[in-house]
Amino acid sequence: MALPVALYLFYVVWPFAQAAGYSLTDWGGYSDNQRFVGLDNYVRLLTDELIRKAFWHNVFFLVTVPLFTIALALFLAFLLNVGGREDRAGIRGVFGSAVYKVIFFFPQVLSLVVIAVMWQQIYRTDSQGLINGLLIKIGLVDADNPIAFTADPEPFLGVPAVLWWLLLIAVWSGAGFYMVLFSAAMQSIPKDIYEAALLDGAGRFHTFFRITLPLLRDTVSVAWVYLGFIALDMYALVFVMTPSQGGPNHASEIFASVLNFTAFQKGQFGYACAMGVALALFTILLAAAQLRITRRERIEF
Repeated sequence: MALPVALYLFYVVWPFAQAAGYSLTDWGGYSDNQRFVGLDNYVRLLTDELIRKAFWHNVFFLVTVPLFTIALALFLAFLLNVGGREDRAGIRGVFGSAVYKVIFFFPQVLSLVVIAVMWQQIYRTDSQGLINGLLIKIGLVDADNPIAFTADPEPFLGVPAVLWWLLLIAVWSGAGFYMVLFSAAMQSIPKDIYEAALLDGAGRFHTFFRITLPLLRDTVSVAWVYLGFIALDMYALVFVMTPSQGGPNHASEIFASVLNFTAFQKGQFGYACAMGVALALFTILLAAAQLRITRRERIEF
């Protein structure tokens, strides 16, 4: 194991250590000149208004992306495994479950950038956009005044509208993978448990919340951590989908977009490294807290 560990230390741990070191300097990124400034970059993070706005946008995704993705994936997995009618073969999924699994999983074989470009065409603000085109065809939208999906004239529930459109893409692209993950976990649950519950008069609603969900707690907990990492990133979607990579008017700024702009446009690599270290520490602490809170004794079948 010495060689793999050495490679991991050199290519993963050492760059993180370098970033932490640069975060304590005023390095501009394009020269060897750097001056030690201590914790000044971290103090600056606490007073930066754009960082504060980007942080709350990341918090929005941190709450909504795991919540909606897991809820949708659990619903689909339940239908595809035990949502069908009971017959001589016992409990089974809805008709055509195997086909539905392939369809829902398909976005996972596409690059996130490809998905973003595809949805960019769907959200196009002119008559050539898929949604606008359909609305114009059925007469719900004027062809001269189509819906502007990337603009942010009216926040929805106090959140910039552009974030909701990005959330829709994130949930659509991720639900299929977690549906397969939950399906695999559900298949390990003995069908006798479901059959006994149905014989006792339990409905699908009670079966899901009293049997399926408690037995999938560990899997859901891990999925929440993974989706939390995704929610704290979201860079590819913001870069491709939004004007000026964080617009309009910083309405879709996230930590990663501010970090990229600070480093490569403003030439403040030391400050950008401080952002990256702060985000990494926040992510690690959040994952540790979430796993600690949801930890419990494993249920044996």
